[in-house]
Amino acid sequence: MRENLFEMGANLNDGWSSDNKDKEEKKETATKDPEKHRLHFAREKRNGKIVTIVKPFFLSNDILEVLLKTLKKSLAIGGTIKDNTLEFQGEVREKLQIALMKLGYGIK
Repeated sequence: MRENLFEMGANLNDGWSSDNKDKEEKKETATKDPEKHRLHFAREKRNGKIVTIVKPFFLSNDILEVLLKTLKKSLAIGGTIKDNTLEFQGEVREKLQIALMKLGYGIK
């Protein structure tokens, strides 16, 4: 039998995997001090309602949840966490800027 001159595919001994289900776990983002954050504010309209978005936060999820809870309670607004961003109901940019600056976060 003749030797194959053109070999297709990867050699599995070189660290390749034949199964694409082996996924790497998400890496934790490096945390920063509040003073080193430079937060951006955005406003979106979703289903006819305004949403204020604050990003990017370089905090662990536990600290981000505590920050969200304190901001929601002090400003009496609703909000949620999505991918290291905080989303708040309504147009509350000025209130958020004041509250975050009091907590020591940098605003851009």
